[in-house]
Amino acid sequence: MRFRHRAAAGFTTLLLPLAGLVGLASPAPAAGDASSATATYAKTQDWGTGFEGKWTVKNTGTTAINSWTIEWDFPSGTSVTSAWDADVTSSGTHWTARNKSYNGTLAPGASVSFGFNGTGSGAPANCKLNGGGCDGGPTVPGDNPPSAPGTPTASGITDTSVKLSWAAATDDKGVKNYDVLRDGRAVATVTTTSYTDTGLTAGTDYAYTVQARDTADQTGPVSGAVSVHTTGGGTNPPPTGGSAVKLGYFTEWGIYGRNYNVKNLVTSGSAAKITHINYAFGNVTGGKCAIGDSYADYDKAFTADQSVSGVADTWDQPLRGNFNQLRELKAKYPNLKVLWSFGGWTWSGGFADAARNPAAFAQSCYDLVKDSRWADVFDGIDIDWEYPNACGLSCDTSGAAAFRNVMAALRAKFGSSALVTAAVTADGSSGGKIEAADYAGASAYVNWYNVMTYDFFGAWDAQGPTAPHSPLTSYSGIPKAGFTTADAIAKYKAIGVPASKLLLGIGFYGRGWTGVTQDAPGGTATGPAAGTYEQGIEDYKVLKTSCPATGTVAGTAYAHCGGNWWSYDTPATIGTKMAWARSQGLGGAFFWEFSGDTGNGELVSALSNGLS
Repeated sequence: MRFRHRAAAGFTTLLLPLAGLVGLASPAPAAGDASSATATYAKTQDWGTGFEGKWTVKNTGTTAINSWTIEWDFPSGTSVTSAWDADVTSSGTHWTARNKSYNGTLAPGASVSFGFNGTGSGAPANCKLNGGGCDGGPTVPGDNPPSAPGTPTASGITDTSVKLSWAAATDDKGVKNYDVLRDGRAVATVTTTSYTDTGLTAGTDYAYTVQARDTADQTGPVSGAVSVHTTGGGTNPPPTGGSAVKLGYFTEWGIYGRNYNVKNLVTSGSAAKITHINYAFGNVTGGKCAIGDSYADYDKAFTADQSVSGVADTWDQPLRGNFNQLRELKAKYPNLKVLWSFGGWTWSGGFADAARNPAAFAQSCYDLVKDSRWADVFDGIDIDWEYPNACGLSCDTSGAAAFRNVMAALRAKFGSSALVTAAVTADGSSGGKIEAADYAGASAYVNWYNVMTYDFFGAWDAQGPTAPHSPLTSYSGIPKAGFTTADAIAKYKAIGVPASKLLLGIGFYGRGWTGVTQDAPGGTATGPAAGTYEQGIEDYKVLKTSCPATGTVAGTAYAHCGGNWWSYDTPATIGTKMAWARSQGLGGAFFWEFSGDTGNGELVSALSNGLS
C-alpha cells in the first residue's frame, strides 16, 4: 500500500489536554460517606511508549452520590497526558480526578468510568475516593480483578432464544456475578454460569461474550465470543463464489474525512461479495505491534444511522469504534474473516527493530490481536512490511533472512488455525525487491501473499512519461522492465512460492499527471494532477465521471481529459485481470481499498464475479 494518511480529527473532542485544568472549583460534598463507594483501576492498553488507564467509580451504598473525587500517587516518571470524562489535575506526583458536570451523580448500584492516556510504567498507589479508601473502607484495595470466563457454548437454539453456558472465572476474593453481553452490550447479570437469552429475532446472527465481577465489583476481561444464528427467517448471503480469496482493505482513518464506515460495506452490497477484510493499520514501534488510532479503533461512538446493527453506541459499553462495528458485521455475515494489518508505508520503519527479536515481536502482536476486548473480531494477522532488506519510505538493512524469521515467529505464536498473511512487493525487475528477501522461505509460514501489483508508475516522476500504474503485462514503451503484474507473479512462482498462495492486487484509485497533451501513454507532463486528498491520486468513484476512460493499455484503462492524464482499473479491466488470475492458478485477489469504490460497490462486484 503506497499511500497512507492517518487523520487525527476527532481526538480533540474527547482527549482533553491537561494544560489549563488547574484551579477548577472543588466539587460539592457527596451524599453518604466514602464507605458507600469503590474506585477500581485498570490499565486497558500498553503500547510501549505509553498506556491507557481507566478508573471506575461504583456506588455500593443505598443513597445517591452527588459527586466524586479520586486521588492517587504515581511514581516519578509516570504521568497523565490527556483524559476524558473527568477533570484531572496534578501536584507533583499526586493526581486528582473530579467528575464532569454530567457524570457526578450515581444512583445506588450505578457506576461510571473515565479514562486517560499516560506515559511511564508505574501503577497508582495511595488511592482515595471522596477522602476515604477506594475499597469502600479505610484501606486501599489489594485484590485482583477476576479472570476471563470460558468462551460460552450455545445450545437449545430456537427462532427466538438460545441457552448459553460457560466455565467459571476465578478470583482471589471470589466471583460475585457475570455480565452476559450480546453483540458487545450487556443483556443480563447472573450469579450462575448459564443464561437463556430470549426475545431474539428469527434467522439472525448474534455474538455472545461473558464478563465476571468480583465481590469488590471489579470486572475482569471479556471471554471469547460464540456466534449464534437463530432458526427460522431468512439467511444471510454467503460470500459469492467458491474458495477464491476476495479481500479488501478497510482503513481506520476512512471514518474521518472520507466518512466511510463499516456500515458502508453493507449498504454497498460489498460485504456479501468478499471473503476477507484487512483492517489497516496497526503500528509497529519499539519492536512491537501497537495500536494505530485508539479513537478510531475502539473508542469512537457511532450513531444509530452509522452503525451496522442500527443501534447507537453508548458511553459505557465495553467496546466501541471500528472494532465493534467489525464485530457487528461478522455477526451479520458470519462467513467473513477479518485480519489486522500492521505496518504500511508510514509505519514499516518499525520492522527493523521487530526483526532483531522476532519471537518478542510475535508475542506482542499476539497479545494485541488476542486482547480480550476484541479477540473475537480478528481471525489473524497481516504484515505489510515495505520493504524487507530494501528501501521504501526508509531503507531497511535487516538482511535477506529477516522477513522469513518474522513470519516464522508469527506462525509459531499464532498457531496453525489463525490466518497469517503478508502484503509483498511486486517489483519483478532484475535485481529488484523480490530478490532482496527470502520470500520463498517465508511462504511456508503464510496462508497467502497480497502481491501489491499497482503503484508501478505515478506522478512522483513529475515530468512523466505517463504510464499505467497497474499494468497487467508489459507493452512497447513501458518505462521500466519488470514493473508489471505478470512479471511479479512469474518471479514469485520461479523462486518456489505456490501460485495458490499469491493474490493479485487491484487499486481502487487512479494515478495521474497534468500538463499532458498526448492521449496515448508515454507523454510528458508538468506535474501531478489535482486530487481530492493528495496530488496525483484520485478515487475511482470520482474518475469514472470526471475523467472517463479513453483507452486501455496492458490490461489497464487510461483517460486523457483536458490537460490531465489518468490510469485506473474499471469493472471491465478488473474482469480481464481476474480471468488472468484464474488462468495462473492464483489464490484470488485483493484491493486497496473499499472507500475508492462507488456507492453500489461496482468494482467489488467485478472482482467477485471475475473470480466466481
